[in-house]
Amino acid sequence: MAIIITDECINCGACEAECPNTAIYEGGLEWSFAEGTSLTGKIGDINALTEQEPISYDFYYIVPDKCTECKGFHEEPQCAAVCPVECCVPDEDNIETEKDLLTKSISTL
Repeated sequence: MAIIITDECINCGACEAECPNTAIYEGGLEWSFAEGTSLTGKIGDINALTEQEPISYDFYYIVPDKCTECKGFHEEPQCAAVCPVECCVPDEDNIETEKDLLTKSISTL
């Protein structure tokens, strides 16, 4: 499962710098699959270079399709490890296997 940032976020930004997949964005900022990765072409029906609408406007957010829970990079999700208010938590609505997460991790290198 991907990690989500809850509305308890204090917008400190500590998590953003720690994400090896560039999956964390400041609230209100657009995102793309290509940003911070070597991805090009299409990801499903979406061009990797196309800017996408922010998932949140109020606080930092994690793009679930880019989040690997740091599998293939670290032993634990780094956003959760550095969050001072513990608002980076597993997304129970987005359950993925370790294999799925590792596949995403390889495709973002």
